[in-house]
Amino acid sequence: MPDAPGSGEPWGDGLIARRVNEATAAEQAVAALEVRSGGSQTAAPLAYDGALRSRLDALRELVGLSRTRLDSRTLSEAGRVLDEAAARRRLSGQHTVVAIAGATGSGKSQLFNALAGVTISETGVRRPTTAAPIACSWSDGAASLIDRLGIPGRLRRRPVQSADAEAQLRGLVLVDLPDHDSAAVQHREQVDRVLALVDAVIWVVDPEKYADAMLHERYLRPMAGHAEVMFVVLNQVDRLPGEAAEMVLDDLRRLLDEDGVALGEYGEPGATVLALSALTGDGVGELRELLGQFVAERGAAARRIAADVDAAGWRLRSVYATERRTGLSEEARDDFAARLADAVGATAAGDAAERAWLRNANRACGTPWLRLWRWYEDRRDPPTGRMPVRSQADEEATARQRVEQAVRTVSERASAGLPAPWAQAVREAAVRGAQGLPEALDELTARAGVPQGRPPRPGWWPAAVLAQASMTLLQILGGLWLVGQIAGVMSPNLGVPVLLMVAGIIGGPLVEWSCRLAARGPARRYGQDAERRLREAAAGCGRARVLDPVAAELLRYREVREQYGRVMGAEALVR
Repeated sequence: MPDAPGSGEPWGDGLIARRVNEATAAEQAVAALEVRSGGSQTAAPLAYDGALRSRLDALRELVGLSRTRLDSRTLSEAGRVLDEAAARRRLSGQHTVVAIAGATGSGKSQLFNALAGVTISETGVRRPTTAAPIACSWSDGAASLIDRLGIPGRLRRRPVQSADAEAQLRGLVLVDLPDHDSAAVQHREQVDRVLALVDAVIWVVDPEKYADAMLHERYLRPMAGHAEVMFVVLNQVDRLPGEAAEMVLDDLRRLLDEDGVALGEYGEPGATVLALSALTGDGVGELRELLGQFVAERGAAARRIAADVDAAGWRLRSVYATERRTGLSEEARDDFAARLADAVGATAAGDAAERAWLRNANRACGTPWLRLWRWYEDRRDPPTGRMPVRSQADEEATARQRVEQAVRTVSERASAGLPAPWAQAVREAAVRGAQGLPEALDELTARAGVPQGRPPRPGWWPAAVLAQASMTLLQILGGLWLVGQIAGVMSPNLGVPVLLMVAGIIGGPLVEWSCRLAARGPARRYGQDAERRLREAAAGCGRARVLDPVAAELLRYREVREQYGRVMGAEALVR
């Protein structure tokens, strides 16, 4: 069993799993140097710049705001990036961990040995040759970084080089990985695990497998966003005659471009692509020089974390970003309020209030004879055979359907254009608010509907009542006068009593008609006030139970969208 990572074991001097040249002088020198180095020195932790810290904080806030809306699988990659960023930040910022990855027979272990200047990783014809990751550090203080990779002490080495050569790569931790296309599943699993933890990677390809679909589809294409921390090396160019190496290299660049891997040409940030031969040493010096510059910048770890944040953000794009305008418009709110008002019968309540005001006016200002006749007609013909009135149960069922339709409509409008999880949350909030809404509307209708008792009377009603009473008195007085003349009690004089009766008979309806005209305006305003109160009560109930919870979900979405914009940059929301 390999030693557990983090065990504190110093650089090991155990044998690497190989069968030839086990006792060479170079091996003995390496082992002696490893034992002396100890690896106990600690280096200063990594520091992220302000932009990357802000993005990580935004991603952490984004994950926190989304836990109740998204499942753990959706957020798992973002959580992993945050964990790895925190773990890497606590470790050395003076070292850069670079993995060498490649397919079987690509010569990656040979390149690993060429860079180290000594045979460390086993090479040969037996496949797979590299069975476990092997680490080589050019300076002290990298033990915690290698512990994080899970590489035991017996598989950790230090190169034997001149002081100048060691200074060129000071701070480099080079890791030779098993073959990514190994037939052994555990080898592929180790490759995937370590690739997720290193700061940069050197992909080694050969003229035969540089276009291998597995390499491009499983690794290069998904890692296209990590181009700035990626080297792509075409090895074994010594096997290519003439200009064939340049042709293969150009074709490799074409494939990388199709994979979406940006190439670091003409000073632009991107992957470094070069050709070399680890066997002859041709081009190895150029790679060592590029690696030295890359490590000296000490920015690979931060760039790797930034690329991980980008990748995690783009995976989450479908659950945060939308190209449509979202939210509830005033028109949608007004329509919802209108539908609720229709459900509670606000218009009918206003009409009923207006009719009640007019009836009260008729009672106060109408002629007594006409009111008496209407009373007699009502007694003689009770309203039994008129148009059937809908039952209360039917009215309640219709009102409930209208309320449900209003809630469905407003939830659909509020969720339109939202990513699926947030649209579902908005709809659920609307459904929860709709529970008990019909009953609440019924209760407020009873409180805020047509006012109980008689409507208030305007100031001119007493004068109208007095005028109508005067007209009635004139009729009675004229009638009594005529009766008196007929009975011989009074002297004959038809003109005056007839004139009084005619004045009363004509004046009464005239006063009633005038009062009706004068009552239309106050009655209409009274009905409108009753309708407005009921509409406002229904709208307030709908707002408290449905619109406010929906608005809270929309606000939460705007918050996470804002955080997502900080993670990805504002341009990510509109691309």
